[in-house]
Amino acid sequence: MATLLFLAFLALRCTARLTIPASNAIVEVKAFNVATMTTIIPGVVLQPVVPGHNTIRIPLHAFLIEHSASKKRFMFDLGMRNDLLNLPPSVARQLQSGVFSVDPFKDITELLEEGGVPLESVETIIWSHSHFDHIGDMSKWPNTTNLVIGPGTNRSLFPEFPDSTLRASDFAGHNVTELNFDKTNLTFSGLPAIDYFGDGSFYLLNTPGHRVGHITALARVTPSTFIVLGADTCHHAGQLRPRPKFQATYPCPADLLAQTRASVSTDYFWSPGSHAGAFDMLSREQPLLSIADLPNSADADPVAGRVSLDKIAGFDADEDFLVVLSHDESLVGVLPYFPQSLTAWKGTRIKDKAVWGFVDQANPAFRFGP
Repeated sequence: MATLLFLAFLALRCTARLTIPASNAIVEVKAFNVATMTTIIPGVVLQPVVPGHNTIRIPLHAFLIEHSASKKRFMFDLGMRNDLLNLPPSVARQLQSGVFSVDPFKDITELLEEGGVPLESVETIIWSHSHFDHIGDMSKWPNTTNLVIGPGTNRSLFPEFPDSTLRASDFAGHNVTELNFDKTNLTFSGLPAIDYFGDGSFYLLNTPGHRVGHITALARVTPSTFIVLGADTCHHAGQLRPRPKFQATYPCPADLLAQTRASVSTDYFWSPGSHAGAFDMLSREQPLLSIADLPNSADADPVAGRVSLDKIAGFDADEDFLVVLSHDESLVGVLPYFPQSLTAWKGTRIKDKAVWGFVDQANPAFRFGP
């Protein structure tokens, strides 16, 4: 009884800040790093681009989720398909021109089956959005696998629409559900939310901006701790951090404060406490990087994208929420991948180890100075 009361106290303490109803219903989340992609035009996803950092190398994350009560399995994103010759022409042209490249990799279906997860055991696939590096190859999945997409997702198909990144095989044979956030009265950190199972274990959040229909997810992995599957609300941890509330909860470690004084270029980054050649992280009150808003931006609506990102940042500042972005390179080497579970992320201090890694010169995500 005492244990249950303690868990309830923790849940209420957490949910009071972000108005999430308390619940003992949970899901288990396991992450995959399906592939690593490199692009020579980082300016389409972030700004500023500091000389010497003219490429960006990013993981493609996918997530296997199991509802603890029903044992139902589902996927949140799939990464990309590995038969690159069958990518829609609009994507294949970018690959052929060298705009992006991908290291050899196994499709998520291969990774699951090799890991002892039969594809027919996965009831539903949820796309965060319809970009090629998230939708995998739906033709490899049984027709019994359902598909959930965000509101307004463009279902135009190649070849009828030559520039489409979708094929008929992405939908054929699957029961497709398009979410409708107009009917929900739940809002967390300013984001409309749908209680997917109706028990508080897993929520889908409406986070427009990157692409029409872009959604994120909120997974309760213990009664009081959560994982935010941030999809493409941003592509680098430096677009999320630092912010004042975040710094209050997670102060920058002293060694990184000292390192960043010299490593972060004051030609491109500034703060009230900085002076030429000496950057001051403590007084920085906004993220180091922003969502690209140039005409060739990867975000369909950068203004809406920044609003969504600001709201996701509300979770990031809370010690009971771990934000995992689809393409956060700073997490590689810190985030446990399948078959390991992310349930114990707080007890194993994953967030403490990860959140400032992006400003460490030893981290491959560092891109703030020569």
